[in-house]
Amino acid sequence: MNVNPVPTLDERINDIRMRTSAIVNEWILPNEATLWNLGRNGEASDHDRRAAAELREEIKAVVWKAGLWAPHLPEDYGGMGLDFLAHAYMNEVLAYGIGAASLFGVVAPNSGNQSILVKYGTEEQKQRWLLPLINGELESGFSMTEPENAGSDPRSLTTSAVLDGDSWVINGHKWFTSNGIDADFFIVMARGAESDAAAKRREGTMAQFIVPTATKGVNIVRGIGVWGRPNSDHCEVVYDNVRIAKGNILGQVGDGHRAAQDRLGAGRVFHCMNSVGQMWRAFDLMVERARSREVHGGLLQDKQFVQGFIAESYIDISAARLMTIHAAEKVDQGLDGARTDISAIKVAVPAAYSRVVDRAIQVWGAAGVSNDLPLAAMYQGARTLRIADGPDEVHKILIAKNVLGGYRDGAGWDFGN
Repeated sequence: MNVNPVPTLDERINDIRMRTSAIVNEWILPNEATLWNLGRNGEASDHDRRAAAELREEIKAVVWKAGLWAPHLPEDYGGMGLDFLAHAYMNEVLAYGIGAASLFGVVAPNSGNQSILVKYGTEEQKQRWLLPLINGELESGFSMTEPENAGSDPRSLTTSAVLDGDSWVINGHKWFTSNGIDADFFIVMARGAESDAAAKRREGTMAQFIVPTATKGVNIVRGIGVWGRPNSDHCEVVYDNVRIAKGNILGQVGDGHRAAQDRLGAGRVFHCMNSVGQMWRAFDLMVERARSREVHGGLLQDKQFVQGFIAESYIDISAARLMTIHAAEKVDQGLDGARTDISAIKVAVPAAYSRVVDRAIQVWGAAGVSNDLPLAAMYQGARTLRIADGPDEVHKILIAKNVLGGYRDGAGWDFGN
């Protein structure tokens, strides 16, 4: 990965990007196949799996020593304590290497749950759940989406949490609960209501609850198959009269939607910076292939179709990157208009990501869809991002409402600010 200091960035962010890229280039890129048993279709030997695990721990130690561990966590909890913008710039570099973020302590959904626990958790909750999660002693999941209700509209959720003495009783049906197979606890979005029937009528307000997965009534139905695979760690879960302690609520009833937006708003920007980093990788792979592959008496780089692919991909990446940085700067400054820009990149960047990867696959031909390259997984990820964190259509509606609102107030729209 060719990373150099950016003249407009402060020295601290440039230093983080340079040191991050050095580890990605030296430790991760040359060892991707070993680290993740790529190209083996899950048939790696016990020896190979042990070697991969040992190498991952070795790289984590290098990251820790370099002071680059857990950029999302405050220093008090062993992280880097990065501000939003610095974290976004670091994500761009991390995303270039397959699985690199996990070797820097950023593993979804654990990292998102850690941030929520830092912000909303009580001291007791932090001691019981956050610290073991940071130390790798526990795994967690996030349980929000429901199959019967539109995931794009959190107001439609009907999973209930009814207070009964010193306990909350949770009933509901969730799916795509992340890390559902291995999680020791879930953070569950539910409607704090007077009864299950009231929750079904959309009465009550949202809250998030810590639910140990071993609790009676937590029924993990299946790992949902995605993209033709028979199963995944995104699970369907039925909560059947699940009784948890009153103190397992995160914050107060009514904080749930805000906590979800804290998670999703930042996550959308970070996902887009991740997408830029992966586009960067796909672009490099495409150009590498164009410069080395001979076909019909010449190199691919000399064919005008391929030159068009390179030019169009350069345009897509440059535009996507600048849009994302612009949105990240607004979030970092706490500007009200950031919401429109977040929705804009949520639509534009995954679309650009899909186009860039699609061109790279075309240039690589059959190899592009094989497991020997990361392009097929990138293609699936790019398409999934058009649904994850809110579908494109919802974000387009929000953009249009905000723009029309500006014109209705007589202000027009200022693209310079």
